[in-house]
Amino acid sequence: MKILVPVKRVVDYNVKIRVKPDGSGVELANVKMAMNPFDEIAVEEALRLKEGGEATEVVVVSIGPAKAEETLRTALAMGADRAILVETDDSVEPLAVAKLLKGVAETEVPGLIILGKQAIDDDSNQTGQMLAALLNIGQATYASNIEIANGQVTVIREVDGGLQTISLKLPAVVTADLRLNEPRYASLPNIMKAKKKPLEKKTSGDFGIDTTPRLKTLKTEEPLGRKAGVKVGSVAELVLKLKTEAGVL
Repeated sequence: MKILVPVKRVVDYNVKIRVKPDGSGVELANVKMAMNPFDEIAVEEALRLKEGGEATEVVVVSIGPAKAEETLRTALAMGADRAILVETDDSVEPLAVAKLLKGVAETEVPGLIILGKQAIDDDSNQTGQMLAALLNIGQATYASNIEIANGQVTVIREVDGGLQTISLKLPAVVTADLRLNEPRYASLPNIMKAKKKPLEKKTSGDFGIDTTPRLKTLKTEEPLGRKAGVKVGSVAELVLKLKTEAGVL
């Protein structure tokens, strides 16, 4: 079975985000970029399934600028077998991403698609659901455990009330949550080997998909700074402040 793992190039989660002076967006010039953490977890899970004999090949795909090749090379260094880069300089929105991934999935015919539940740059949490709908296959979101047996994938997912276990017939789409696993580090020898692994390049035009953004960002602003906290002498004083100053009671 083949597993397809979409990955996204985002600002590294350790970097302090800065807004452009004109408010047109987030500053990306000379900023460290990395693989979206949730997608990194998805890659790790695909590799574990392959190592456990449940999959024969792990293919990673990214949609974005030419520099996204670095992100794919990271996934290849972790252990993925092949990579596909769909190049576009547009700021691609979740629906366009899902449509492009549908085109890739129809070509690759994976038995399972695992992707991060959301990207840390826009936090949309939409691509996996849209992809499953476009492909007309089952989906399981927020996975904290994945098992494959007898042509089905069993997923333990995190919901508001606790944990929910569901089984889906393959092929299916699964989105990874934080507690699914702890991603491995790519060793130096594997990083060198990744440079020789196959990386196929395509464009959005190859799939006939228009990636022009449908949404317009009017303005980007930094959140207001937090006010300093205060100490209170008693519960009664705390309640009084919550009523009169905070207005929450």
